[in-house]
Amino acid sequence: TLFRSDINLYPAWNYTAGNPAIVVAVLDEGVQYNHPDLEANMWVNVAEQSGAQGVDDDGNGYIDDIYGINAVMNSGNITWDKYGDTGHGTHVAGTVAAVNNNGIGVAGVAGGRGNGDGVRIMSCQIFDGNNQNSGNITSVVRAATYAANMGACILQNSWGNPGNFTDQSYTNNFSAELAALRYFADASGNPDVMDGNAVIFAAGNEMKPQSDYPGGFNEFISVASYSPDGKPSYYTNHGPGCNISAPGGEYDVYSAAEYSCVLSTLPPSLYDGVLYGYMQGTSMA
Repeated sequence: TLFRSDINLYPAWNYTAGNPAIVVAVLDEGVQYNHPDLEANMWVNVAEQSGAQGVDDDGNGYIDDIYGINAVMNSGNITWDKYGDTGHGTHVAGTVAAVNNNGIGVAGVAGGRGNGDGVRIMSCQIFDGNNQNSGNITSVVRAATYAANMGACILQNSWGNPGNFTDQSYTNNFSAELAALRYFADASGNPDVMDGNAVIFAAGNEMKPQSDYPGGFNEFISVASYSPDGKPSYYTNHGPGCNISAPGGEYDVYSAAEYSCVLSTLPPSLYDGVLYGYMQGTSMA
């Protein structure tokens, strides 16, 4: 018998299904901003969209950063289908804010009711194919700083350092990264809808009895994963440093195969034209 584990979303939707005043910065692979189930819920830098191509119209140091930035290349050119990419950023973005009630695909947790009222996704790309600088401290600092300066409210992070850190050892070894994350947390992207910014991390997939860092740091939120039977997913980190858990899927639970995983948006250029697919992980949680 298969069990179903969910997040009790329908009662939450009685209060809100999203709010376009809330901008979620996705620090991940680039988000396919023209995906048919994401495009309407993408954050847009209007000054660049309506400005001259090839010009830094808003003077923020980035040219044509219409939907966010590629923090690896330090440019406004977001990519999602280079050699080495997996579609991970697009998949995460769909779980957050795939457009609801549009008759296609999947429903995002905060994707709205189909009236342009979902949260907005800002793509802050920190992974770029097989680029050796993907995910380094410089790209994280650029992305978090950009997100804070451009008005994002939530920093969505599906990355971490798998070592066994404490708050003190992380502070000592990653001071620049911590400063950038705190800079975002201390900003106020939209005080009319959120009382301060939130920094959220996946707990990690190494089966450890504690969260990866920075998620495990006491000032941030770390999310562990549970499977369809309500138990911790086999891969999830959980324990000290973790604050909350959510369904992240578990492949082949009770022979349910991929259907025990999380369905979300994918870049069709990476998946032979397929727009949606299943993944598992604390990123999905």
